[in-house]
Amino acid sequence: MKALFIGGIKSGKSKHAELFALRQAKKKPYYLATTEFFDDEMKRRIKRHKKQRKKRFRTIEEPLKLSKVIKRCDDIVLIEDIGMWINNMLYHGKEKKIQKEIEKLLRCKQDIVFVVNNVGESVVSENALVREFCDLNGIVSQMIAKECDAVFYVVAGIAQRIK
Repeated sequence: MKALFIGGIKSGKSKHAELFALRQAKKKPYYLATTEFFDDEMKRRIKRHKKQRKKRFRTIEEPLKLSKVIKRCDDIVLIEDIGMWINNMLYHGKEKKIQKEIEKLLRCKQDIVFVVNNVGESVVSENALVREFCDLNGIVSQMIAKECDAVFYVVAGIAQRIK
């Protein structure tokens, strides 16, 4: 089973994805945290997420090699989040490996809950790197949604199943 929670920043997608993963778990689900610590504000965001999920998940921090880590998991894995992972891949010069890694994830036998920001509804940036990120985020979101059993769009704290 694969599921995707997509929505804007602070839409409530992480909270809904966590609840979904907890309901689907056979034992204790995994929380695959992709965010690298760039600044104090990001550290505060991560702290809020840790507080929100409490000790209900087994947390693994991995900014790049997602499929390698997931293969070792024996229960459902929540990936938080794909957009930050794309950011990491761009930052580390691995943009050519993004689609292949997503294909590997989608072939994994493990149940996976993906979380991703929907950045495709904003204005087109004058910054080339931002445009590249938005394009990759949209392409990856489509790849994931196509293969998922369930897709939820989250807005204003409300998750609506769209697939």
